[in-house]
Amino acid sequence: MTGTITHDPPYSAGGRQGGPLILTEDTDLLDDLLRLCAAAGATPEVHHSVPATPVSTSGATGSLGAPGPSGARWPGGWEAAPLVLVGDDAARRVRGVVRRRGVVLVSRDQDDPGVWQRAVEIGADHVLVLPDGEQWLVDRIADVVEGVGRPALTVGVIGGRGGAGASTLACALAVTSAREGLRSLLVDADPLGGGLDVLLGGETAEGLRWPAFAASRGRVGGGALEASLPELHSLRLLSWDRGDCVAVPPQAVRAVLAAARRRGGTVVVDLPRRIDDGVAEVLAQLDVGLLVVPAELRAVAAAGRVAAAVGMVLRDLRVVTRGPYDSGLDDREVARLLGLPLAGEVPVESGLLRATDGKRPPGASARGPLARFCRAFWERALVETGGGAA
Repeated sequence: MTGTITHDPPYSAGGRQGGPLILTEDTDLLDDLLRLCAAAGATPEVHHSVPATPVSTSGATGSLGAPGPSGARWPGGWEAAPLVLVGDDAARRVRGVVRRRGVVLVSRDQDDPGVWQRAVEIGADHVLVLPDGEQWLVDRIADVVEGVGRPALTVGVIGGRGGAGASTLACALAVTSAREGLRSLLVDADPLGGGLDVLLGGETAEGLRWPAFAASRGRVGGGALEASLPELHSLRLLSWDRGDCVAVPPQAVRAVLAAARRRGGTVVVDLPRRIDDGVAEVLAQLDVGLLVVPAELRAVAAAGRVAAAVGMVLRDLRVVTRGPYDSGLDDREVARLLGLPLAGEVPVESGLLRATDGKRPPGASARGPLARFCRAFWERALVETGGGAA
């Protein structure tokens, strides 16, 4: 069981940090917390109560004999530790200490209502009761170890009909983001599509593809995910191989995309037009969706059906139009017919709708109209969301 008292701790500025500070004399609880820290890949510092002096940076030892990390990155102890786990037995000893965010009060008593009062007294953000809250705590500790910064601005691109140019736009957005110096990941969520690795010229590039993550159930490390994927044109690509696997379980999709978001920067997802459980998991984590619609009446009608399905999960869905236009249509009229905000018009550029050899992927020409469109989109979107951490 977990419960929130006030708010989540703030995201760190990024970069790998030290492990959490554990305050407890309860040896059974300590064993549980050390086990969960190990599962999250963290080395904690352990004390009976709030450290009275700064933690040593040369392999300090906690009050219960637990070794501290060499070169601990939080020499201020209580105030500077990225996360503080206070055992319920130590709550009284923490009263009166300067309030800070990132404090979790941990108990093993499922039936003690007084734990909430003690949490309020020490200014804890969360109350966690083991064993029910173990997975939540492992994830939170792993966030600390990984140095989570601002989550990635995550954009999905979907075609209003077949051949709309959604894959090309998705590639161009990712290529442009990478060129602007942002950590960038391009995700191919359409196993039956032509393959984004083809557009980027990475069919033979070393790295993992979707089927390798099919067995993922719990947390996937963001750093490990990034390092395992092919790198092309200064971005990372998660695509499909040429095997028989054409589906990944929804829980694996959820875990992988959550890991990608924790790395910050931008994530661009090329979406299929059919909405299954896996795609629904992707939609639930998107910040913005772009519906690419050729300006033809039949395409607008088809896009309306796609928008209705996507809109059941994704709140922020916007239209991107593509000419040439049928008589009586323009970009604003297409957006009006679909009842969606207009994100812009994809400019005509040679090669936009046909496969390339990967040497010059969509958006590769910084001065080309497609790249200018993508750069303008990122500038607006990053301002709107306050994102953009590399």
